[in-house]
Amino acid sequence: MLTSALLAVTATAPLTWSPTVGIIMLVANIFAAAFGKFTIEYPSAPPSTPSPNFFGGFGLPAVLATTAFGHILGAGVILGLHSIGKI
Repeated sequence: MLTSALLAVTATAPLTWSPTVGIIMLVANIFAAAFGKFTIEYPSAPPSTPSPNFFGGFGLPAVLATTAFGHILGAGVILGLHSIGKI
């Protein structure tokens, strides 16, 4: 009973990639990097990235943390907008 009700609620058309999806993910990652720049206590912690200026002075842990946060945020926004029919 519960499984069929859950499948009925979550069954939607598959989401395909589009430029809109890419732009949303890009904006989410930029937001996450800006948020991380102001909130990470030690953004240049070792090991360093190959070109620290390209990564905003972030060390490898901060780059991984902000991009992971950006992808989680972007996926949530994309799935949310898709579920309400905006994209």
